[in-house]
Formats: sequence, C-alpha cells, structure tokens
Amino acid sequence: MTASETTGGAPTDGTRDELARARTRTGRSIRDLTHAFVGREHPVEIIDEIGRRLDDAVATLATGTPRSRDPHSFGDHRRAAYPEGPFECTADDRPISGAASPLGLDPELRRVGDTIEARVTLRAAHEGAPGRSHGGVVAALFDDIFGFVLGVVGETAFTGRLTVTYRAGTPLHQPLVCRVWPLSRDGRKLLMVGTLHTDDDAPTLLAEADATFIVVDADRLIADAAHQNAPAPHHDATH
Repeated sequence: MTASETTGGAPTDGTRDELARARTRTGRSIRDLTHAFVGREHPVEIIDEIGRRLDDAVATLATGTPRSRDPHSFGDHRRAAYPEGPFECTADDRPISGAASPLGLDPELRRVGDTIEARVTLRAAHEGAPGRSHGGVVAALFDDIFGFVLGVVGETAFTGRLTVTYRAGTPLHQPLVCRVWPLSRDGRKLLMVGTLHTDDDAPTLLAEADATFIVVDADRLIADAAHQNAPAPHHDATH
C-alpha cells in the first residue's frame, strides 16, 4: 500500500516532499544525459543502446496521468519577497531555473539589494558556434532571471519586450554571472536592465539586456488560468 492510498488518494506532505526530491534528482540526470550525449563521442552501438533505453523510459513516462499546474502555483510575486543573499527557485519545473526542469541551467541565485545575481556555467548542449553558447540560451537566461526582479518590486508581470546586445562570445564550461535590476516604471510597464560577465578576477562583458515587463493583476491571472484548466463539461450521449 502506498502513502497516498493510506490517505484516501491524497498524497501526504511526506509523499509530496519525496516526489519533489525524486523529480529534482531525475531532472538533473536528464540534464546531465543531454550534455553527455552532446559533449562525448561514442561508437554507434552505444548510441543505439542508449536510444533503446530512452525509448523504454519514454514509454513508461507516457503511461502517467497528465500533469496540470495549480494556477496558484504560478506565484503571486507580490508575496515573493526574496531575502537578501542566496535563495532558491521554488518553481521546480521552471525551464531555466527549476531544479527539476530538463531544460534547466542550474543557476545559483542571490539577491544583492535590488539586484538579482545568477551564477551559471553553460555546458555542451548549450553550444552554438564552436566553444560558444548559442545566443538564444543567453537570451533565455536573461528573460528568466529578469522574472525574479518581480519579487524585488512586488509585482506580477509578463515579458513584453526583451533586447539583448551581444558584446563577446559567451564561453562554455566557464563560470558566468548574470546581474539584473529594475530601472524605472511607466504605468504598467516595468523597465529592467542587466549584464552577463565572466565570473573571474578580470570580468569580460559578454552581453547586455534591457526588458519591458507588463504588469498584470495576479488574482485575475489565477482566475483565468483556473478557468482554462477546468475540465470540459460532460455531455450524456443518451440525451
């Protein structure tokens, strides 16, 4: 008998914690798999065998119940007051920062005043030109880390515009630091700026970004999401 069965189908806090740990562990394994696949040479027999194992894993995962996020889990950024110093992303499936996301970059997050810092090392699967990150990965990093500024200014908002100026090739396998901060506000528009540098004694400016986020009402956002996720009405074919 499982823990959820002993509570009438509702998972206990312990079960949820165990599941979160398992998803974080497996998400990291998928990320490591991706970089090992891209960054290492192997004979065709090994690649074929890995492919067969992954096909089996996909078939197993496909039997699961479809997941849909609780709209409240989006997080009202007005209540997400990130503390000074290191903090963790609480949205495990968030593509760039989420610990369980197969698309994660594993950033180390820190708040310094009104600035959000993300330390990250890009790896093999992030490559664009040889030895350099794909520009889209850099843009995605900026976009995601800008989102944490909403916890600094106490608003809920979406990306309206993002502009990235690339100053130098972004190296792989080297520590980098992305810093973003709020600049000003014009009505519903939140203006932010940021930089990406190498994280060493003589930092090189790699990219600069500026973004406009559009403030939305969090309660309405949650209500709209709940409506969109509601099950379709059942129609009895006998009537």
